Parts: sequence; C-alpha cells; structure tokens
Amino acid sequence: MDRLICLALGYVIGLFQTAYIFGKVVMHQDVRDSGSGNAGTTNAFRVMGKKAGVIVFLGDCLKVILAYMIASLIFGGKGTFINGEHYYIGIYAALGCILGHVFPIYMGFRGGKGIACSLGLMLCISFPLAVVTYAIGFIIFKIKHYVSLSSLCMVTVYPLLMLASLRFEAESIILMLAIAVLAFIKHKENIERLIDGTENKFSVRKES
Repeated sequence: MDRLICLALGYVIGLFQTAYIFGKVVMHQDVRDSGSGNAGTTNAFRVMGKKAGVIVFLGDCLKVILAYMIASLIFGGKGTFINGEHYYIGIYAALGCILGHVFPIYMGFRGGKGIACSLGLMLCISFPLAVVTYAIGFIIFKIKHYVSLSSLCMVTVYPLLMLASLRFEAESIILMLAIAVLAFIKHKENIERLIDGTENKFSVRKES
C-alpha cells in the first residue's frame, strides 16, 4: 500500500509541468507548439531561451526531490538528504513524479521525457553516484553534442553503478532500470535519428 501511495503522491507533484506552466504564464506560448513539440528542458532551451531552460531544468529536478523527500519522511525512506531504512520508498514517489511529468492528465498526457526529473532522482539516492553519472553525461555531450545520447547514457549508467556498489536493494535497482526503459521509449525517435545520423545537435534560442 505504501508503494501505491508514494506513486500517487509523486504523480500529483509531477503534474506541475514546469515548461508548460512557465511558457504559458511568462512567455505566453505553449512550448509544445514549437521545436520538438516536447514539454521538457531541452525544448525549453531551444524554444524559450537559456534563462527559461535553466528555470525549467531546476523546476523539474526540484519537484522530484520534493516528492522523494516527502515520501521518505512519511514512510521512513533513505537517501542523500535523509536517513531511513529503504531507498525504494522515495524512488516510487520519484517514479510517480516522472510519470506525472511525462503523462500529465490535464495536458492530454503530452509532457516531457523525464530526463531532468531522473537527474534530480539520482541526486536524491546517492550524491557520489550522481556526480559520477553527471560527469559521464557531460563528457559524452562535449564530444558528441547530442543531448539525447548523453541523457540515455546517464539513465543507463546510474542503475549499473547502483548494482556495482552492492549497497542498494534489488527493488530499487529494478525501479531505476524501469525509469531507464521509459526514457528509451520516450526517446525512440531520437534513437532512430542517432542511428541515421540526422539527430539535431543541441542549440539554444538567442535571447531577444
């Protein structure tokens, strides 16, 4: 039952769709109408500019951290910011938050791809593992300049690092692998373009 509650709690928090809300309230536009049509950080950078992109990224990261911490405080979860017994408690809430972000009911289930949220979750679980994962992602991005490739590498590397550390429950690792699978599904078109050599490299709209 606690798992279902954490999922539901996370989903509600995930419905705060930063790119969509910021675009509508501040920029007076629907970020999904331009660029890739995705309501996430990368498209926010491309469509609304650097400042908006940073705000969206931080908002998506922070909502996952909030979901993780609330669930952990209620049910005795464990992680970077809190002491408890099990990591999976917060991860269920974070998974719910990612699902709310990716499939927001009030937006016709057209949200983001969940990468910024996943990066926030990594920080909640283990700060050292998150730093290593971020570094790997940054290196790949600097070499290839593909956000999609860097993102997919990070969501793949993190659960493998969890497994290698030998200190996380099997359930927690399985949940992180499920989040990675979701990321791959949402990046299906990006993967096809990467294979074809037609994927767009990262760009930021020039501020007016």
